[in-house]
Amino acid sequence: MAPMFVPGPVDVDVEVLNAQSRAMLPHRSEEFETIYRRASEKAKQLFQTEAPILIATCSGTGLQEAAIRNLAKQSVLSCVNGAFSQRWFEVARSNGKQAELLEVEWGQPITPQKIAKALQGKNFEMVTLVHNETSTGVLNPIEQIAALVHQVSPDTIICIDAVSSLGGIPIKMDAWGLDMVLTSSQKCLALPPGLALAAVSDRALNYAKEVPDRGWYFDLIRMETHRNKDSTPATPAMSLIFALDLQLDRILKEGLENRFSRHKAMAELVQSWVKAKGFQILAEEGYRSLTVTTVSNSLNLDIAALNAFLLAKDMRIAEGYGKLKNHSFRIAHMGETQLADIQELLSALDEFIAQK
Repeated sequence: MAPMFVPGPVDVDVEVLNAQSRAMLPHRSEEFETIYRRASEKAKQLFQTEAPILIATCSGTGLQEAAIRNLAKQSVLSCVNGAFSQRWFEVARSNGKQAELLEVEWGQPITPQKIAKALQGKNFEMVTLVHNETSTGVLNPIEQIAALVHQVSPDTIICIDAVSSLGGIPIKMDAWGLDMVLTSSQKCLALPPGLALAAVSDRALNYAKEVPDRGWYFDLIRMETHRNKDSTPATPAMSLIFALDLQLDRILKEGLENRFSRHKAMAELVQSWVKAKGFQILAEEGYRSLTVTTVSNSLNLDIAALNAFLLAKDMRIAEGYGKLKNHSFRIAHMGETQLADIQELLSALDEFIAQK
């Protein structure tokens, strides 16, 4: 079967799917704790960190909420340039935080200059940023932003949503000085939905200890206490952790640099095709995602008809998301997708367009 080209949930290799079928274990058993510890340690290589990795049974949004509950008593700077960064702002507000909005037009990046202006004269406890905005295909310059924040507001905790980038685009938590980086299983990691992972710095964990009303399920201190015993506070999604353990082996066997190069090559092929056909890429040059391309539907393709055509070939692309729906479409190039798969998709798109 040809792969889907949607930005999650993505296709999962049969071997990884089958890993979920192994027999259950008591989740407080030494056998399961060994698997949990092994997966957690391997995941550090994806985050490029020595910080602890927390594995949670939830979506990435759950760990967005964990960040908000744990790392700010009140003041949050929410940087928004798409639907998922907007969601993080809404999570902050719904948890009673004094979240200030730094918003730019969808398709535009958050830049260090914009951050510097927002921080001027303010004392934010934390800043939230999406590394790779899945709705717009914009890749924000996190390394440069983090350097700026450390320079002008060194006490501000830097929290990064890497849901659609980790495992497909390099992100260097320790080298860039990031405090919390979160992701979820169903995108570049090419796992079924239901798991979220976060790397959390010692600085962030120490600050969390002073934050009241962190809740229970998403209390990072409770999660870290259990992680030190190779466990979780509540019963985890064990089958997904079995799959994670295997998939991390597969990812590391491919090699991170090889994996990043493959994602870059797929992105370049898609984006060259988009420009050659006369469409426009929503994201600016220099800030384009390597895992998902959002295309302005300037040729007025009937996306429903296009997907019906593709489904007959066992393929699928994604409609625009949020306020971009009906005005754009998205082609994902992440996870297990290979360059040959992209070439097959583009040939099918050519065939559909030729029928117009």
